[in-house]
Amino acid sequence: MKLLAVTACPVGIAHTYIAAERLKQAAEESGYTIKVETWGSIGVENAFTQEEIQEADGIILAADKDVDKRRFHGKRVLECSVQDAIHRPEALLKRFVDGDVPVYRDPEKVEREDTQAQKAETQRAFYRNLMSGVSYMIPFVVVGGLLIALSLGFGGKPTPQGFVVPDHSFWKPMLEVGKAGFLFMVPILAGYIAYSIADRPGLAPGMIGGYIAANGSFYGSEAGAGFIGGIIAGFLAGYLAKGIKSLRVPKMIQPIMPILVIPLVTSILIAVLFIYVIGAPISAIMTGLTHWLHGMQGASKVVLAMILGAMIAFDMGGPINKVAFLFGAAMIGQGQPFIMGAIAAAICTPPLGMGLATLLSRHKYYPEEWEAGKAALAMGLVGITEGAIPFASRDPLRVIPSIMIGSMVAAVIAMLGGVADHVPHGGPIVAVFQAVDRVPMFALAIVVGTVVTALLVNALKKSVSDSK
Repeated sequence: MKLLAVTACPVGIAHTYIAAERLKQAAEESGYTIKVETWGSIGVENAFTQEEIQEADGIILAADKDVDKRRFHGKRVLECSVQDAIHRPEALLKRFVDGDVPVYRDPEKVEREDTQAQKAETQRAFYRNLMSGVSYMIPFVVVGGLLIALSLGFGGKPTPQGFVVPDHSFWKPMLEVGKAGFLFMVPILAGYIAYSIADRPGLAPGMIGGYIAANGSFYGSEAGAGFIGGIIAGFLAGYLAKGIKSLRVPKMIQPIMPILVIPLVTSILIAVLFIYVIGAPISAIMTGLTHWLHGMQGASKVVLAMILGAMIAFDMGGPINKVAFLFGAAMIGQGQPFIMGAIAAAICTPPLGMGLATLLSRHKYYPEEWEAGKAALAMGLVGITEGAIPFASRDPLRVIPSIMIGSMVAAVIAMLGGVADHVPHGGPIVAVFQAVDRVPMFALAIVVGTVVTALLVNALKKSVSDSK
């Protein structure tokens, strides 16, 4: 049996390639031939030819972001999440053997009859569109944040007003470039959400709507509507553009619809809506959230850190993790980098903790897990939570609670220690780039969280020989 597979996670760093390897391994063990096309952060790799698609007995589409399926029309296509490909690849392959995979038809040509399936597809589409925007936004935030951090680290001087970069310094323009990168965050997020919904006609209106959302001067507010406004602007622009695109128009107007009429009309509508209706209320919510965070002290900060730490570790790079991460990244732009400081410590704790656990109690892990532990340590150092996935997939009831508690401990220590992270990333790597304030407390949070994770999971686990 010849199979093809596409793997694509929102960020395109780890899940995409872990899923690809798991599918290849499962196919090899079952005696099948499989080719995997990966949609990673560097683009599409190992792309299919039309001939390969025609010869394939089926396609596995393991994607959590928008992937064009039209080329697979008429083929058996199994759609699933990246997590399914990672955790149960054998079950996916078995569905082709059992004939439990439908033939894909272009959705524009086929009317859906199953309302329950339609509801599930709508929910999946919402998440996919949102994550498409997030995946395009993250490089801008990372580059902008690192430039700001490097400028402050190498060129900053302490003053009574805070840490500033002198005007004559080489790092002053680099600081401004970093701030410019941050300005793109909300427009890029909104633009590519709209692009995911309506294709190219939605891109310009989405970015324009995102810019209006981020710039409170359009609707008389000192603060913009932030990332919440960007998300709303992106979905509004996308569905407005899609609705206009579906209208029947005279043939002579059709050629200019996607490049002129749809972007222009949608941009006007989104501007009017944000300036006169929804911009100010959303901005007031963001301002209230910022003031609330400013006023958090003691116990309330501990509760917030515990919630964020648990979310980060729960699905190790999945949707719950991404919600917490996106919140922390947005708060950097709102002048609340201590939120990202707690998240940065929590991000690396699961892989570091599991790596340490394999070193402390080798008899409780299989040989392949020893190798996974080494990889997890390396991934933890650069802030990739997904390094803990191999352990959680094999023993979720013991591993997931352990890594959640470890991440919660790390987040609380970082929060109480005043750790501030100026870039949307985590792990020791951000300290190397001088993106973190109070590095000793940051290091302490990571070490304690890692040790707690390792000791707890080893206390719960039995030796491999006993568990057989």
